[in-house]
Amino acid sequence: MLKDRLIKLRKEHKKTQEDIAKIIGVSRPAYTAYEKGNRSPDYEILTTLADYYRVTTDYLLGHSDQPHLTEEEAFEAFKNSPDLERWYKELPKSKEEDLRRLKKIWEAFKDDE
Repeated sequence: MLKDRLIKLRKEHKKTQEDIAKIIGVSRPAYTAYEKGNRSPDYEILTTLADYYRVTTDYLLGHSDQPHLTEEEAFEAFKNSPDLERWYKELPKSKEEDLRRLKKIWEAFKDDE
């Protein structure tokens, strides 16, 4: 499944194997081995590929047919992080001015996508 998704995503992005190899920091033969299924990328390479293509690692590995987290899955990931949960619980206690600044930061972040 991984090899098929890597090929599909690379072609959708109009990239060569050499291009992707440079992006993820491996040799072209190493990347070619991923696409042929002769070799599996380590965790760091897998997450780099997922970040580059803006998909989940579950999608790359074939655990999900959804390339992106659903809103519900994203909320679950958010909810299960102790740091984010603490931030989320404190959010309603924030000053209005701080919330407006946070909204501007979020909008700038979303515009970069």
